[in-house]
Amino acid sequence: MLSKEQKKEIINSLKEKIDKQKSMVFVSIAKLKTKDLLELRSNLKEEDCSLVVAKKTLLKLACSDKDISVDTKNLEGELASVFSFKDEVSGPRISDKFGRKNEDFNILGGVFENQFIDREKVIALAKIPSREELLARVVGSIKAPISNFATVLQGNIKGLVSVLSKIKA
Repeated sequence: MLSKEQKKEIINSLKEKIDKQKSMVFVSIAKLKTKDLLELRSNLKEEDCSLVVAKKTLLKLACSDKDISVDTKNLEGELASVFSFKDEVSGPRISDKFGRKNEDFNILGGVFENQFIDREKVIALAKIPSREELLARVVGSIKAPISNFATVLQGNIKGLVSVLSKIKA
């Protein structure tokens, strides 16, 4: 049993994480092995995410203090929360990828823009490319017409050179 002071510390810690989070994923880790949990934590840490295991009642109290309504009764199993701090999709993406490898790990729902979302929406969020990937696509889209234009201009110069070399000969 946790003392009142310990519960207050956990709630305050959860409130801090909720303040900083861009998205949150609720996962069931009831049958997950310790080594798998450690692997998940290290994967999350690389992407500036965090996994917190807390009792449902404490999580519900912390969320309600931040005006986020979460019905923890519908979230079955031993509950953990994945907090994404860098961007909105990194936590859901890592959770989805990890869940495909481990059948003991299930996504139950999440919070996006301070609204509760169901499992399907979390998985849809996980499929969105990362910010870096989207920026690379934009740069590629901008670069393509410019490089094509440069290629066309080079073709004209090569044609002119070949015509001049034939005239000279």
